Amino acid sequence: MRRLWPTTVRARATVGAGLVVAAALALASFALLGLLEANLLRNAENDARRQAETVAQLAATGKLGRARPPGRAVEFVQVVSADGRVLFSSPNLIGVPAFPPAPLGTPGTRMHTWRVRPVDGDHRQRVVQVVTQTPDGPATVYAGASLRDADAADDTTTAALVIGMPLLLGTVVLVTWRVTGHALRPVEAIRAEVAGISDRDLHRRVPVPATRDEVARLAETMNATLDRLEASGIRQRQFIADASHELRSPITVLRTQLEVALAVRDPELWPELIGGALEDIERLQRLAADLLLLARIDAAQPVTAVPLDLGALVREVLEERLGDRVPVRVDLAADVEVTAGALWLGRIVTNLVDNAQRYAVRGVDVTLRTTGGGGVRTAVLEVVDDGPGIPGAERERVFERFTRLDDSRSRDHGGAGLGLAIARDLSTHHGGTLTAEDCAGGARLVLRLPLTQRS
Repeated sequence: MRRLWPTTVRARATVGAGLVVAAALALASFALLGLLEANLLRNAENDARRQAETVAQLAATGKLGRARPPGRAVEFVQVVSADGRVLFSSPNLIGVPAFPPAPLGTPGTRMHTWRVRPVDGDHRQRVVQVVTQTPDGPATVYAGASLRDADAADDTTTAALVIGMPLLLGTVVLVTWRVTGHALRPVEAIRAEVAGISDRDLHRRVPVPATRDEVARLAETMNATLDRLEASGIRQRQFIADASHELRSPITVLRTQLEVALAVRDPELWPELIGGALEDIERLQRLAADLLLLARIDAAQPVTAVPLDLGALVREVLEERLGDRVPVRVDLAADVEVTAGALWLGRIVTNLVDNAQRYAVRGVDVTLRTTGGGGVRTAVLEVVDDGPGIPGAERERVFERFTRLDDSRSRDHGGAGLGLAIARDLSTHHGGTLTAEDCAGGARLVLRLPLTQRS
């Protein structure tokens, strides 16, 4: 059965519309024929009843001789006594045996209607039976109305439906096929364009129809997705280029030092050369670790998040630091609990303090507090240094990868321009934000994380 069902949206829509319309037309046709038949039968029955009641009144007063031949709407009239004798009949029933007398009951008038085969002609008859009391005893009056008009109307209506229904159904199917094809034409154009886009031509965009409907919104969404893919590709290529440049410099220096150590025959100079080579190797190790961490963040690898005391974590990270260039002053609020990964949250704190240490003159201040009220509260960690600060125009650029506002000094201090980028990516990964904000002197980096919701 599944194999017989159409596979395209256009065909399925057409078949579905055809089936629904066919079912609706069939039900409407049966209802129309039924209503028409009932209405015509009711009219014939009313005509026959009026004629039978008129004749019954004459029979009750003994004036059957004054009965007139039936009108155009009534086909025949016959009056039958209780013993089966024909007391009166219309001219077209002369010689026709009497209808069977009705069962007699309580004196009075009662009616019964049934169908008989044609008495005269080829049409059905609708017969009304009235029992009345005459001076000579009970008698039954039969009045039959021809269903010629009803049969003709049924035949005409049936023929019209037999011809009209397929035409109407075919029209609906054709219109549905054309309209669906017209509606899906932009979808096919979008599909063809997307199929032709490779990783080397992400600048291409799908056509947006001017219909302002769901298809147009689909095209706009597709183009927005392509915009993000193109931007991601550009960032990736830029990242690869920057990483290659950052790796090339220490590798070149390391090779030069090793070549010098190999050429110099004085053993007294070897420790200095080897020490310099080890420093470059450590720099390469840090850079490789940072690149690996960025790759894990970009891959959105899940992290085990548990409730943590942020103040205790910050204090632990700062106590483990050795050889800070300037002192770090802390002011940490108690019972500030966030849900995060301890390793990655510790890396955020380390990178922020490292950045502040790199530019501070006399000291670094680390402050932890909470803000907000009601159901939404936030932990705010501020790291402030008294260095040259960050210009307002550069406060977003400092979080880009391989960005150095002072390139030479950053290289001298061993920075690759990845610390703040890693810190922001990790903050976002934990549902928080990291921004550079106004400060009276120096730089002020603010980390905001949602507090753990307690039930």
